[in-house]
Amino acid sequence: MTSAHTGASTTVDALTSVPGPLHVSDSRMAPGGPGYRRMNLALFLAGVATFALLYSTQALLPLISGEFRVAAGDASWTVAAATGGLALFVLPMSVLSERFGRRTVMTASLAVAVTVGLLVPFAPSLGVLVVLRALQGAALAGLPASAQAYLAEEVRPRALVTAIGLFVAGNSVGGMSGRVITGWVAQEWGWRVAVGVIGAIAVGCAVAFRLLLPAPKHFTAGSLRPCVLTRTVRDHLADPLLRRLYAIGALFMTVFGGVYTVIGYRLTEAPFSLPQGIVGSIFLVYLVGTVSASTAGRLVGRLGRRGALYLAGATTTAGLLLSLPDSVAPTLLGLVLITAGFFAGHAVASSAVSKAATHGRAQASALYQSAYYIGSSVGSTVGAMAFHTEGWAGTVGVGLLAVLGVVTITVLGTRAARVAARRAPVLA
Repeated sequence: MTSAHTGASTTVDALTSVPGPLHVSDSRMAPGGPGYRRMNLALFLAGVATFALLYSTQALLPLISGEFRVAAGDASWTVAAATGGLALFVLPMSVLSERFGRRTVMTASLAVAVTVGLLVPFAPSLGVLVVLRALQGAALAGLPASAQAYLAEEVRPRALVTAIGLFVAGNSVGGMSGRVITGWVAQEWGWRVAVGVIGAIAVGCAVAFRLLLPAPKHFTAGSLRPCVLTRTVRDHLADPLLRRLYAIGALFMTVFGGVYTVIGYRLTEAPFSLPQGIVGSIFLVYLVGTVSASTAGRLVGRLGRRGALYLAGATTTAGLLLSLPDSVAPTLLGLVLITAGFFAGHAVASSAVSKAATHGRAQASALYQSAYYIGSSVGSTVGAMAFHTEGWAGTVGVGLLAVLGVVTITVLGTRAARVAARRAPVLA
């Protein structure tokens, strides 16, 4: 994703340049090497905790609507506030990670997020619940960008897509387990107990993460000077490739946020009328996302980055269209395809950001995460509004427009790459 950026950027530049006599890159982790499995497990658990907490209320929205007597659009703010808080604070958190270290910031973020998570079940009103969820999202902002920067610095380039894919797979497991667990627990004891259980699980993940994650070996503290940050962010936003990747992440998440915010309402209402526990179990389709994210590296190896994005967009589109009939089987199959396409597209785009950034990788990843979670907030809110006015077809329409945006941006990227390739011999 060039400036006078010092510290971490110096480390990254050294690691991405052609190895000199010292062969600095040889000391980075690779599959089968020391600490690689511990690192993957630690970040997998961090991903589980992040998504379980971030979306802990999503499957419970019908129950929250019922208790507080509000519409779907109002209840959806318990999701949008969390993702919005993350989107707003991910860049400042990435700056702190440049100064104080990736592992330190990730540990502190998880600690604050799980503490707030234990307070969420006691929210006396929807307004207080929304505020707590916003605080939780802001705390979680220290995880995504710091994790990707940690991987970019500590893992060899050829293993980076796979490592980030495993982190994203942890996100999918967290999102799935959080929704499934809350669905069944809420059916018996209510939504408050359900989110309390998720908070307790996240505490266990946070402790295990801190014990397992290897200490960084290639991090050098950077500057906290505003001018350095401003210059780095400006450089990233001026990069056409990074801008396209940020937009792609936001659009994929718009689809995902809208679909999974509304699906609980659709399945609990006629003609489905499914109980809360069964609706929660629907989120087992997240396992498909775990597979598609963890295999993103092989997909890019076969099709290239743009080919993988085309495939992810086509898969998501097929899923949206298939989910339109009011029947359980096609709806479930549609969710499977939407989930597979989304997680593959997200893993490909996010890993491409880490590779494209030549300095300030934490800020490059932070900008991606900010765009990504803004997409989630927009998708949750607009998808719920469309459902309220037009039903499920309205939510699908929002998703199709977002996928069209992904395909359009990827086509523009393909054309830009071809133009650059034709000009290269002339410039040489």
